[in-house]
Amino acid sequence: MKEKLNRWLPFLFLALVALSRWPGLFPPSFSAVYALAFCAGVFLTGRMAWWLPLGTLLLSDIALNFYYWSQGWNVWDWSVLRYQLCNYAAYVVLIFLGKRFKPNSSFASLLGGGILGAILFYVITNTASWLFNPFQNPEYSKTAFGWLIALIKGTNGWPQAWEFFRNTLTSAGLFTALFVGAMKLTASAESPADKKAGARDEEAEAEEKPEEASA
Repeated sequence: MKEKLNRWLPFLFLALVALSRWPGLFPPSFSAVYALAFCAGVFLTGRMAWWLPLGTLLLSDIALNFYYWSQGWNVWDWSVLRYQLCNYAAYVVLIFLGKRFKPNSSFASLLGGGILGAILFYVITNTASWLFNPFQNPEYSKTAFGWLIALIKGTNGWPQAWEFFRNTLTSAGLFTALFVGAMKLTASAESPADKKAGARDEEAEAEEKPEEASA
């Protein structure tokens, strides 16, 4: 049962992330995406740490783009797609940041890492919004002041940017705590027999290595 839970837990997280992205379910910028990218870097190994979260985000972005397109938004324009590519650059940064941590790092350390990742994501994506300005917002002049407007105030007719920042930090802390807590609980649920079996496997591997070297 524990092995099945460990195997399916990442996919349950992915389903939660995909659901959390649907418009109207959560406040703007309140998302499990930041925690997913960071925790994928921490807990997943090899190529899976990259293709699993990025593939999920890509598929959900395609679905969202069709939804917004049906609502009259020109989301397939190159200026918008170019901005979305910057989001993926930010996701890569979060996964890379997660790989700087270890699964057995303290809960507080991982929580802090997830929040730091959310801050980086906010700065990267809002800077891209200011730089490329896909919706031609007049407030985003190509000056230092325009950049600060993008980070702090945002555009007229929308909630102020600091509200998005608040939602980003809140959701990053909440979902990182949820994901890390779940992963650590399943890891601590390992039975004594499983631990002994793992120790025996490590000893067997250590004994085989000298034989392989001599061969």
